[in-house]
Amino acid sequence: MPRVLIIGAGGVGGVVAHKCAQLADVFEHITLASRNEEKCKKIAAQVERPIDTAQVDADSVPELVELVSRVKPELIINVALPYQDLSIMDACLETGVHYLDTANYEPLDTAKFEYKWQWAYQEKFERAGLMALLGSGFDPGATNVFTAYVAKHYFDEIHQLDIIDVNGGDHGYPFATNFNPEINIREVTAECRHWENGAFIETPAMSLKQSFTCPENVGAYKIYRMYHEELESLTKHYPSLKKAQFWMSFGDSYLKHLEVLGNVGMTGIDAVEFNGQQIVPIQFLKHLLPDPSTLGPRTVGKTCIGCVVSGLKDGKPKSVYIYNICDHQACYKEVKSQAISYTTGVPAMIGAKMMLEGKWMKAGVWNIEQMDPDPFMADMNRYGLSWTVIEEPGFELL
Repeated sequence: MPRVLIIGAGGVGGVVAHKCAQLADVFEHITLASRNEEKCKKIAAQVERPIDTAQVDADSVPELVELVSRVKPELIINVALPYQDLSIMDACLETGVHYLDTANYEPLDTAKFEYKWQWAYQEKFERAGLMALLGSGFDPGATNVFTAYVAKHYFDEIHQLDIIDVNGGDHGYPFATNFNPEINIREVTAECRHWENGAFIETPAMSLKQSFTCPENVGAYKIYRMYHEELESLTKHYPSLKKAQFWMSFGDSYLKHLEVLGNVGMTGIDAVEFNGQQIVPIQFLKHLLPDPSTLGPRTVGKTCIGCVVSGLKDGKPKSVYIYNICDHQACYKEVKSQAISYTTGVPAMIGAKMMLEGKWMKAGVWNIEQMDPDPFMADMNRYGLSWTVIEEPGFELL
């Protein structure tokens, strides 16, 4: 039976460890590794069955190779920082191990959300007979699979895609981020890009907003258009798309704090000198903010994440809304995590399960929407992320 190595012991890593441990028939042996092994041990103490822990610097290919050679996993589930994707992929190639992640590679010194660095590994993984599955989280991840599923079952051709990510949760802090603060703030403050008429169009960050009412009494929220990495792969793999946008909800307090922090330079990613030392402002800010993995016990409310897709079926216009709703407290009860980490960690487990069971196993580097969506969608219903499809939802987005 397969052995897996999970790299990363933040909120998502904890969820992945819990969910893999629930499926002993698929994940016989689990090792959880991080730069800080104490965090791994804390998670291991909560998990339903024994798992191993290890210390590793995921920036160091030699350290990764040494650990992989010792653990001998069939698959690495990478839920470390996006800066470390390439070093982990290099270690997989050197040791002959399959690879999965939840977010595209980002250079440390510039906020770039592009797949080009990882797509460049296609021939290397293909020649090695190894599979690398990119973006098996929720967005990217489940939203890509949602798109593939409705494109397969509801449309002959899709023309517009709107991905809508609403977090209706409340953690009680004046300002905190629901996942890694550094990654979160880099995403939110980056220039917006959306796809329209065959090209990406840039607009200022957070410059377009609208109101969106979630189904099932989750509530009405302000959603803001921003760039998210799945737009790059989805517009590539669905060339019939004429327009594709990503929207995320933000409260007024969050945006005001972010504006002030930006104005005083605290969200900067370039090093500055302070008391004779070089520090990166956003990394210092990360240490001041609440750790997202500690938000679970105090976060209440629900998330609502999904896709509005329109196109043609039998020559006639058609529209579909497909979504998942997740309750923060239900997630905490199950795996000691809030719903943001849960909705990312469960698809990571399912993607790994698809690979290990051979349902998705193809040498090369692949985005998740390039795989058959049906078994993944079935497992979402089975393992905590049930979804709903509404045909002709009756609303339009800007």
